[in-house]
Amino acid sequence: MALRHAVLAALLEGEASGYDLAKGFDASLANFWLATPQQLYRELDRMAADGLIDTRVVQQERRPNKRLHAITPAGRAMLHEFIAESAKPTTIRDELMVKVQGMDTGDAPAVRAAVAERLAWAQAKLARYERLRGRLLDGRSEPAYLAEVERVGPYLTLLRGISFEQENIRWAEFALSVIDKRAAAQPVPDGQFAE
Repeated sequence: MALRHAVLAALLEGEASGYDLAKGFDASLANFWLATPQQLYRELDRMAADGLIDTRVVQQERRPNKRLHAITPAGRAMLHEFIAESAKPTTIRDELMVKVQGMDTGDAPAVRAAVAERLAWAQAKLARYERLRGRLLDGRSEPAYLAEVERVGPYLTLLRGISFEQENIRWAEFALSVIDKRAAAQPVPDGQFAE
């Protein structure tokens, strides 16, 4: 999958600026695709050159002009072709897992700190996702929302993001408990301490 496919999917919600798309990536598309704002802006320029999106400039007073992007028929066709392809299984490339895999007793404090950081990050992300879910549902039950809304894809990907972060939290809490129990059972070398 290319970044352009995620951008095209985001533009199905309607015309958006690069800033709006970057916020959307951070809030909802980050469930399944990460991109820096720089990557996003470069890709928008390429997509416009390839005719996948139309870009128009909106004049603003006391602010820089805003560029708004909209999906074109060619962009919709590309997205539909992508959707029709079989999806490749997800593979995990996670720096933290390499650190955990390679950990020995002396590395435990550094790995514990990295796992605790991941736990805090996952908890914050889950809280953002839950707030977004509440805004989407807007007081409706989930079945009512799913029956009324035009596009269910954003909600389904949000649910996947929620379950992913819930699992990250469960694993991190377990990993911390194992590291802490092992640290308590072993003497701490001079100059180091277990937290």
